Amino acid sequence: MDTPPLRHAVITAFLGQTRDRFSEYQQPTDLRQRLELVAGLEGYTGVEVVYPYETGDADQTAAWMRELGLEFAAINANIKKEERFVPGALSRPKRDIRDSAVEIIRGAKDFAEAVGAPHVTVCPLADGYDQLFQVDYPAVWSHAVDAVAAAAAYKPEVPLFLEYKFSETRVHCLLDTCATTLLLIEQARRRTGVDASCLGVTIDFGHAMYAQENPARSIAMCEQAGVPYYLHTNDNDARFDWDLIGASRHFLHYAEFLFYAAEYGYDRCFTTDASPRVFDIAGFFTRHHEATAGLWRLIHSLDRKKYRRLMAEENAIELMRLVNAEVYRL
Repeated sequence: MDTPPLRHAVITAFLGQTRDRFSEYQQPTDLRQRLELVAGLEGYTGVEVVYPYETGDADQTAAWMRELGLEFAAINANIKKEERFVPGALSRPKRDIRDSAVEIIRGAKDFAEAVGAPHVTVCPLADGYDQLFQVDYPAVWSHAVDAVAAAAAYKPEVPLFLEYKFSETRVHCLLDTCATTLLLIEQARRRTGVDASCLGVTIDFGHAMYAQENPARSIAMCEQAGVPYYLHTNDNDARFDWDLIGASRHFLHYAEFLFYAAEYGYDRCFTTDASPRVFDIAGFFTRHHEATAGLWRLIHSLDRKKYRRLMAEENAIELMRLVNAEVYRL
């Protein structure tokens, strides 16, 4: 079976200096340097750029992308960096805070339209809670639904994808699982009447593992709900979001993730949401591409119809034999 091209992208914020509570990693770079680095990486064709902290002038950025032969995977709207958003953004009781977060998402849509990016993604990590009895659950949920609806209704031709995560920066994030995110999207759609295609889910492999989800099932859930999805690739130990090289900890989960992406004809970018931290940047992303592209080819060598038939027949033992022989190569 022919293997469809793997459109592999990277979040450019990881191609420079990053920091946590303990240290700083790598050297500072500007956007032009980051784009040049991606253009030099084997197997990568696209980037996800963070708005408004990386994006700069739209015309200049678009010219650089054309010059370097790159495509936009997405524009990432950051609504967690500024001090006013530390306690939350989309779900805050203060209307002006919520409105300012929506304005950033709208600005990201404007930028995406200007440079020809296919969609905007946002990960509202600051929305949630740390202590019990801290927030009014129905109120913060309603605020978030209204805010997402308002953001989605603006330029609906530029879709908005919501990325969930169980915790960090809050002890418990508001959008903690795929199911929670699907529920919020459904309610936001009802409030605006916007087309189903203008809101979607960003499924981050590591976030799904960290939430004790099966990432492949998360893809299937979105398909069954009729909600578009955008995939981030990485790995972790399911105890913290370490943003490791794909398949380095959860090989079979990663293979099944790609299996279902192939089954449903996923044609957006697979965007690398992984952090080199202490590793050589180019080597780190090259190894990630090798793992992802290798498994993508392997998945397309399988008789997936046979696998699905054996699933329908509940023939788990024969399925495991095939997995051992064809995936693990035992």
